[in-house]
Amino acid sequence: MQARSVLVLLCVPLLSAVSVRCGWREGAAAAAEPCRIEVVEKGSGWPVPLVELRTTHHERLVTDNAGLIALDLPELMNREVWFDCLSPGYEVLPDGFGYRGVRLRPEPGKTLQVEVVRTSIAKRLGRLTGAGLFAESQKLGGDLDWPESGVFGCDSVQNAVHRGKLFWAWGDTTMPHYPLGIFHMSSATTAVRPLESFEPPVRLTFDYFTNSKGVPCGVAEMPGSGPTWLSGYVSLPDAGGMPRLVATYVKIKPPLEAYESGLCVWNDSTSRFEQHRVFWTKSEKTEKEPPAPSGHPAFWKDPQGKEWVLFGNPLPTLRCPATFEAWQDSSAWEVLRPQESLVSAHDGKPVKPHSGSIAWNAFRKRWVTVFMESFGKPSMLGEIWYAEADEPTGPWGKAVKVLSHDNYTFYNPRLHPEFTPEGSPILLFEGTYTMFLIKAPRPTPRYDYNQILYRLDLDDPKLAGAQER
Repeated sequence: MQARSVLVLLCVPLLSAVSVRCGWREGAAAAAEPCRIEVVEKGSGWPVPLVELRTTHHERLVTDNAGLIALDLPELMNREVWFDCLSPGYEVLPDGFGYRGVRLRPEPGKTLQVEVVRTSIAKRLGRLTGAGLFAESQKLGGDLDWPESGVFGCDSVQNAVHRGKLFWAWGDTTMPHYPLGIFHMSSATTAVRPLESFEPPVRLTFDYFTNSKGVPCGVAEMPGSGPTWLSGYVSLPDAGGMPRLVATYVKIKPPLEAYESGLCVWNDSTSRFEQHRVFWTKSEKTEKEPPAPSGHPAFWKDPQGKEWVLFGNPLPTLRCPATFEAWQDSSAWEVLRPQESLVSAHDGKPVKPHSGSIAWNAFRKRWVTVFMESFGKPSMLGEIWYAEADEPTGPWGKAVKVLSHDNYTFYNPRLHPEFTPEGSPILLFEGTYTMFLIKAPRPTPRYDYNQILYRLDLDDPKLAGAQER
């Protein structure tokens, strides 16, 4: 016992010496408290998600849905630090050398604010899917009750109002345990109007369909190898007046080759899609997939009062009577020929749509579309445009660019007219933010391969070029 006491007495001064030599100080735990950085839009004061602050030694800090960063890097504390400021559609003014950034002096427990100027017409509201939507906020002690879904990333969305709920379905889905964790469409429901506010930060929680372990799972596993993708997702009444949730599926084999298409129907009892029928199998005689109810649907009543469902991506390419029976009968499908390009309201040059959706807008009393440009600039698949038409089949008027990306993709934008009250001047859309098909990309942590929601104010004078008749 005496020997142990002597050992302790010998070790105490030794540890004290090591503490001093290594720079440890009493109260050093306070250095672990992060510095709070708030990024807001100049003028509105709205928090801005997806703003990257990058240091001169290439550390990347990205704001969460609340526009916050919890900075805890010890080498940056208590000294002046330069941060490059990067964000699609938002910027700070350049300095004399052309650098766009800010100088800050981070300190533990301190709050700093960065103002950015919005350059895009579309206003970013926040990320809808993925992990850590409020991770930075939680490091700072806020939003501690925000639930994590267990989904890390997901591809393009499909939506349908069915039996009083808004149904959501996403393509290939990244999970913590594997990049392609779900490849037969993940799915969830929300209220038809799931947002209480149309200002950031966005807080939208999904009720996912799960497996026996309570983990989000695929809901559309059709027979055959490879992933299943759904499109043309819509709820239609059958002859008895019962709503039926339906979709067109396609089976994929490596690298990204479709080899079978068919129709599937949602089983409300099992919460799964079931194969209804196959209408195409790839062969030497049938190389090309025939026209089908794919893309995003929109309901339209013609001058004679007949209701149709239009399918397109973005502009309508097929229609059928808005019934379950007509949807499953390919003889009732009518092929439409949309215009190949629109005209830029800015310079009169042609703009070729690639993907997107349309909707009737009561505020404008016209049909509206938001679409991604095919092979645009500066980003090949990241330029987003807005246009209007008197009829869903066109002709569509001049287009105005509302969102741009620098070497990043933002594809398959989906309008959400159901989110807002009828007659509202606010138009919401989401799209997939991804490094797919980009040259030498650097994926944005947490945001890459996820859905981001934007807002357009249709009374914004900057949209006037698309609103001329």
